[in-house]
Amino acid sequence: MQAKDSNPPDGGYGWVVVVSAFMVMGFTVAVLKTFGLFFVEIQQHFDELASSTSWITSVTIAIFHLGAPVASSLCVQYTHRTVVITGGLLAFSGMALGFFGLSMVWMYATTGFLQGLGISFSWTPAISIVSHYFSKKRALANAIASAGECAFAFMFGPFFQWLISQYGWKGALLIIGGIQLNICVCGVLMRPLESSCPLKARHYETGTPPGNSASRRDKEDKFPIMHKTFNWMLVRRPEFVLYAIFGILAAMSFFVPPLFLVPLSYSLGIDESWTSSLLSILAMVDFGGRLLSGWYANLHVTKSIHLLVMTITLMSTSLMLLPLANNYLSLAIFTGFYGFFFGTTVAIHITVLADVVGMPEFDSALGLFMLIRSTGGFVGPPLAGLIVDIAGDYRAGFYMAGATLVLSTGFLIFLDRFQQRKKRGGKIRTKPEKLTLPYPSLHILKHQTRRY
Repeated sequence: MQAKDSNPPDGGYGWVVVVSAFMVMGFTVAVLKTFGLFFVEIQQHFDELASSTSWITSVTIAIFHLGAPVASSLCVQYTHRTVVITGGLLAFSGMALGFFGLSMVWMYATTGFLQGLGISFSWTPAISIVSHYFSKKRALANAIASAGECAFAFMFGPFFQWLISQYGWKGALLIIGGIQLNICVCGVLMRPLESSCPLKARHYETGTPPGNSASRRDKEDKFPIMHKTFNWMLVRRPEFVLYAIFGILAAMSFFVPPLFLVPLSYSLGIDESWTSSLLSILAMVDFGGRLLSGWYANLHVTKSIHLLVMTITLMSTSLMLLPLANNYLSLAIFTGFYGFFFGTTVAIHITVLADVVGMPEFDSALGLFMLIRSTGGFVGPPLAGLIVDIAGDYRAGFYMAGATLVLSTGFLIFLDRFQQRKKRGGKIRTKPEKLTLPYPSLHILKHQTRRY
């Protein structure tokens, strides 16, 4: 049961939670981002088309999003800690079973479904609990936590390439699964806020320990009221719907470049040893973009949604330019631009969601947002793979990703206009009216005053 954290710590043990979330991001999303290194290996092993092989990543992304409302509901009923530990076990199971590599359908079920569910059950509560621990520094805390996927992706690129060369792609999956068990350790460190502990929720609602109900009323204002249910009615709020549509279009693009960057480099004749460095460059500039974006957003100079529109526009532009690369140097430069703007986008898009719905509904909103966004993650990679198969060129996938991002900015602009119009309307309705007395009443009041 999650609280409406009206007065979160904004520091202290919260930084331990941020570090734990940083690690969880690395053991989940960083693995997903660098899975492109396995793409060609798996495709050649099963002798499948690019569109068929890309369904592994597509299933992972879809379940990652579809499992988010389930994870959020479990966080409401239990604790973030419990859900993260469960996610670590599921992620390990997906990779360990994928080691057997029985068929492409088997890969969909293990490395796709189980891995996606594990990522969902780890990522969702990890990013959620950070937002509960911070208020004024929320943008910076979210940026630092999300930067974990970049820091780990920077290391995982060459490390996974080495694992594949030494142990084959199957052995590499098994080792990666073992590494993901560390998610459970991170989950243990995610201590629930006192106001969000389900076992003592009825006492924390009033800020009193069991057996000390006499002073409940004295502490009612100190501890927030609990949310006992998952709020599905957010889908009726226009501002949430607009942001969810943006999420769908963005998800169609987010996972396409990492998936096809390695195959594109191969098609340009770039050596494998240099190819893995592209993912490291992508991760490095992504890391810098997240920290810079979080720091700037924390200054509150620009509205978060305006900053998001700007970063999405620049990212779509870099994706449109990336296919122009014809050698390693130019590909590395365009990859760097894309990675930087991707990092700035990811660092603040969860903060914007919190601004749109407010913290009382954030857990429910995060789960629903991920659920709705799953359609984009599910359709994006296979659609890009189909376009690549038809065009016979991996560049086509990047054009598709850039075009959908351009379209997504329109919904952000519409959302901002809607919020501004709603805010102006609220000010007009709440404008105080002047109290006026009719002349006869004022005359009587003066007459009575003179008498006394």
